[in-house]
Amino acid sequence: MEKAARRKLTVRDTATVGMMAALMAVCAWITVPFTVPFTMQTFGVFVTLRLLGGRKGTLAIALYILLGAAGVPVFSGFGAGIGVLLGPTGGYIAGFLLAGVLFCAAGAPGASRLRENVLLAAGLLVCYAFGTVWFCVVKGNAGSPVGFLQAVSVCVFPYLVPDALKLFLADQLAVRVRKSVHF
Repeated sequence: MEKAARRKLTVRDTATVGMMAALMAVCAWITVPFTVPFTMQTFGVFVTLRLLGGRKGTLAIALYILLGAAGVPVFSGFGAGIGVLLGPTGGYIAGFLLAGVLFCAAGAPGASRLRENVLLAAGLLVCYAFGTVWFCVVKGNAGSPVGFLQAVSVCVFPYLVPDALKLFLADQLAVRVRKSVHF
């Protein structure tokens, strides 16, 4: 097992994980309502993973989700609770964790900037896929069945360009912050 993976979290690590979970909450509150709200959550996830790396970044995402599940209003529209996670858009929130796991599993310490961005884009695709399937299942169980292609046209296509822009902005911010602050 890799030495860094066995290393216990320091107080500083714990503080940065908490800080990035808080950043994701603030990003979630920046919302434009839609079927799946336009938020800055993906930006928060991208920045978190780029700055903290796969292990600590995934812990920050898990903390963010656990806070929301516990009732802290960290989701878009100040939403909170298990009901949000089990609702039609909850799969996208769970998809953030899957993106983090992918980034952690496939990323290597010191990976190139290009590799990190490709992993984030792949993680976003996993998030889209899981979230869209979840959306279809929840809508179907609620008596409003939605076909996968219809769900993709509503839940994914409108977000491709904004999410690509968020990935670019997160990349730019991460490069600048890494020069100034050691995470």
